[in-house]
Amino acid sequence: MNIAEGLIYLGFDPIKDFICQDDGNGVYIREWLSDKAQPTEAEITQAIADAETEYTNTQYKRDRADAYPSIADQLDQIYHEGIDAWKETIAAVKAEYPKP
Repeated sequence: MNIAEGLIYLGFDPIKDFICQDDGNGVYIREWLSDKAQPTEAEITQAIADAETEYTNTQYKRDRADAYPSIADQLDQIYHEGIDAWKETIAAVKAEYPKP
């Protein structure tokens, strides 16, 4: 992650609030456009760390989304096999990718 992603995590809009640039020495804030105070480097660094932690802690959600059958397949299973069979399918995915 970089400064721009940290600012976005803090709720700033990359179109309205800031312009970042990278001249080959890393990303920096070229221009601050927001009416709100510009966050300090420490605040941005902490936001980047928080965003990375959140991303890591929610990996199970992305894994589950990839493992679940499509909605069409789920509805088809419910129609042909009943709700209990569908619940078993969903429970198996949740068991394979549990919440931390």
